[in-house]
Amino acid sequence: MERPSQIIECGDFVLRRWRGQSDFAPAFKLIEESLDHLRPWMPWVARHSEKSTRDFLAKSEWKWATGDAYNYAITKDGTLIGMCQTYRGAEPPGWRMGYWLHPAATGQGIATRATAAMVTEMFALPDVEYLEITHDLANSSSGAIPRRLGFTEVRREQVTPPAAPSGSGIEVVWRLNRPTAAC
Repeated sequence: MERPSQIIECGDFVLRRWRGQSDFAPAFKLIEESLDHLRPWMPWVARHSEKSTRDFLAKSEWKWATGDAYNYAITKDGTLIGMCQTYRGAEPPGWRMGYWLHPAATGQGIATRATAAMVTEMFALPDVEYLEITHDLANSSSGAIPRRLGFTEVRREQVTPPAAPSGSGIEVVWRLNRPTAAC
């Protein structure tokens, strides 16, 4: 089974596959420092704990091995500044993507460039036909990324109750299809 690169160079930052439990301390610190920033949009923050971080890292290892998800740490100068991932969607040829950054790393184009790098990696795999990004309608910062990268809004879905504490209850789904080869 083909997989994306474990390390993706992005100029001034790097995406790298999580290193299992050896990443626990920096991952936990990154989440702790980002809680207030993430809480409005990420429902998992309510369950954040040392155990949930350890479980995430263990699942990241297992899911990479099975080819069900590819989770990356985003690092700059050796320091964790965020996370991004791709995971299998509901339909076999489609994958979903997600991302978040430490608040000090936002507004620098890092999430957009990290997502663009993951798009390139995923479309290099033979069985990926499309990629999707979802976000709550009220999370305009998250919605700017698929728009910048050429994704097309394909639908809006009602989520009851809203998945995120600050959410509108409307999930926006963006899609990017595999580029077709020119003749």
